[in-house]
Amino acid sequence: MDKAELIKKLPFYDRLTAREKDVLLSRVYTKTFLKGETVHRSEAECLGMIYVLSGELRTYILSDEGREVTLFRIWEGDACVTSASCVISEITFDTFMVAEEEATLLIVPSNIFSEIVEHNIYVRCFAYELLAEKFSDVMWSFQQILFKKFDVRLAVYLTEEYNVTGNAEIRKTHEQIAKQTSSAREVVTRMLKRFSDAGLVELTRNSVLLKDIDRIKALASE
Repeated sequence: MDKAELIKKLPFYDRLTAREKDVLLSRVYTKTFLKGETVHRSEAECLGMIYVLSGELRTYILSDEGREVTLFRIWEGDACVTSASCVISEITFDTFMVAEEEATLLIVPSNIFSEIVEHNIYVRCFAYELLAEKFSDVMWSFQQILFKKFDVRLAVYLTEEYNVTGNAEIRKTHEQIAKQTSSAREVVTRMLKRFSDAGLVELTRNSVLLKDIDRIKALASE
């Protein structure tokens, strides 16, 4: 798919002027990140706005002890502006963004995105609404960590994976699940063993097969 078609995927495309569309066409680019590769970190040069064409990304912070705390994840069809912190001054916390699976992104360079945000009220509103949405995701993540038992959190995670992929086989290692649920691998392994003993899942190498999705969803809703 050529860039002229790709930029039409941007949620605010229809609100752009003819000149802004021409500028985007000449400056946006795509980039593929391998699984585990860092996409962006707050200390690095501002990346700009990203739109996920394929794959999965995870944004997290590091505790003083080096523990990763997942803030939110995004998938194909999602946009993100937290990688444009030099454009949106309200983004003041240090974050890391990594490719959980191989991911191809459509990237609007920071200087171009900054110019459009400054002159196009619709894009500016889009950016702040998206930022508010991600802040809500962050608050939800901390609420899960602080107030939910881990069996419920794990059930929520498995349910979300199933809803996103439509696949009952969750192809994630225990280490990946631990990072994405802000837990320890040993805790994940123990809880998955309990789920397996209860007939909720079947554990295979590097994957978790959901055997009783209804019961998992019921646990997630507690």
